[in-house]
Amino acid sequence: MAVRSQASPLVLAACLLLALTGRLRAEPCGAVYWGQNAYEGSLRETCATGYYKYVLLSSLNRFGHGRIPQLNLAGHCDSTNGGCTFLSSDIISCQQDYNVKVMLSLGGPYGNYRLASRKDARNVAYHVWNSYLSYSSTDRPLGNSALDGIDFDIERGSTDYWDDLARFLSAYSTPDRKVYLSAAPQCSMPDYYLQAAIDTGLFDYVWVQFYNNYCEYSPDDVGTFVQAWNQWTSTSVSKVFLGLPASPEAAAAGSGFVTPDELIDSILPIVKGSEKHGGIMLWSRYHDVIYGFSPQVKNHVCPDRMASLLSMRVRPFMKV
Repeated sequence: MAVRSQASPLVLAACLLLALTGRLRAEPCGAVYWGQNAYEGSLRETCATGYYKYVLLSSLNRFGHGRIPQLNLAGHCDSTNGGCTFLSSDIISCQQDYNVKVMLSLGGPYGNYRLASRKDARNVAYHVWNSYLSYSSTDRPLGNSALDGIDFDIERGSTDYWDDLARFLSAYSTPDRKVYLSAAPQCSMPDYYLQAAIDTGLFDYVWVQFYNNYCEYSPDDVGTFVQAWNQWTSTSVSKVFLGLPASPEAAAAGSGFVTPDELIDSILPIVKGSEKHGGIMLWSRYHDVIYGFSPQVKNHVCPDRMASLLSMRVRPFMKV
């Protein structure tokens, strides 16, 4: 006669929780911009830190309106003469060895970019796909690697046709390979440049810039910050990240720096109240290196998944 024994569901649930929470805590959830300072270290070194899930190459800041697209990684290489192809091995290492998504950022605070028409948006999408996202083109500024997606950091020029660019880029996704889209709007909503694009519902991640703006965190006016955060988490975007300067000296941030203690004690309890909280975005890797922001907050910034784990149904294990 066969004997059935049933392991306790509580014991199994406890084991599952221990295993899963340990793994989830080890998984990073930060994003960082890389590419504008030689002293920030290599791309491979950046991915190997274990601080970031997403690295945004900053940036393709010349394109559209008949311009020849140009990648500016001034801190590391000159793409105009093929000098950035060596990054291919770093990109592949980030993706395969460290499970980091590497994305190309379009725009930025400086540069010469705008879209003149829907046709122009289609042409830019075609160039970006062939040069950075696929393996089919001979014009490959980053060598024989394929990036995971495109980041929209649009801070100047025209407000038109960014939604069309998002649609054209998203159309290159296939069941086997997705083209990820992210955006870096200002915290005030609607965003002047990117709101129409974000409203397409095609963006996977939004890293909202809570600096250089009235809606950045201030202990004297927490309500304004909370209102802005709640507005962004009410959009169709699945994951919203808190964008911060990584040091008080971050060149792109005249205001909005918060200390690691402020982030942990005062801000994260607010943003973690939303299921859409994805983590933090930092400008930039160089400033993170000199200030050491990520090492101080890495164990605190990721979404709290304990509640969802506790709600999981565990089937009893039956042994015959």
